Amino acid sequence: MSRLIGSTVLRGVVGATGLLVILEVAGRTGVIDTGFLPLVSTVLARAAELAVDGEFLTHGLASMEAWFWALVVTIAVAVPAGLLLGVVRPVESATRPLIEFLRPIPSVALIPLAILLFQNPMHMRMSVAVYAATWPVLINTIYGVRDVDPLAKETLRSFGFGPGTVVMRVVLPSAAPFIATGVRLAASVAIILVVTAEVVAGGISGVGVFINTAGSGNRVDLMIAATAWVGLFGIAVNALLVAAEKRVFRWHHNRLAGVS
Repeated sequence: MSRLIGSTVLRGVVGATGLLVILEVAGRTGVIDTGFLPLVSTVLARAAELAVDGEFLTHGLASMEAWFWALVVTIAVAVPAGLLLGVVRPVESATRPLIEFLRPIPSVALIPLAILLFQNPMHMRMSVAVYAATWPVLINTIYGVRDVDPLAKETLRSFGFGPGTVVMRVVLPSAAPFIATGVRLAASVAIILVVTAEVVAGGISGVGVFINTAGSGNRVDLMIAATAWVGLFGIAVNALLVAAEKRVFRWHHNRLAGVS
């Protein structure tokens, strides 16, 4: 398994490196106008400079703080709601039309409303990110609850355990891998929405604000470099969560491997 993962990572690195080399050659040979799209080497140099730039790091920490608390709020709200909707079918049936109505609404379209409702820029960014990140956690929690073995629940009930005990001892542990997957998806979504809200709404801090400032100064190299750091942060977070999932829920992955 580790050899397979290593091979997959190596192929990804080779593919990404190949693309960067092609773009660099295209820029140096004039195929791509470097006035429009800077050289890859230039962008990488700017990205390295940003890694030790105090101003950029301050903006990055502001975005990370909003992302972290948005994810915390999302988990605190979506997991209990998903458990309730998954366990109590009448409640799920009653709220399903509302969920299906709200879920397709683009989160970006809610940024102007969030600006009106929340004067604090941190709360504004968090609200939009929480709205977008709630759906993957909520839906995965519901499906995780539905996937629980009915025999296990009936066994506890036959021994006189109440609904709360059944949920805590059987439903929640069984649904945990699905919830973890939802949290991993929500983490990426929250990053996107936090930076998007900063770009659209502006403010005094955040990577999106830095990108706006660089754009107003026609510093495309800084814009792309800052955006690249957001992408690298997303990749790092996803890799950490995937590794945690495989370690904590090894039994679940082994079961899936056995089925396949």
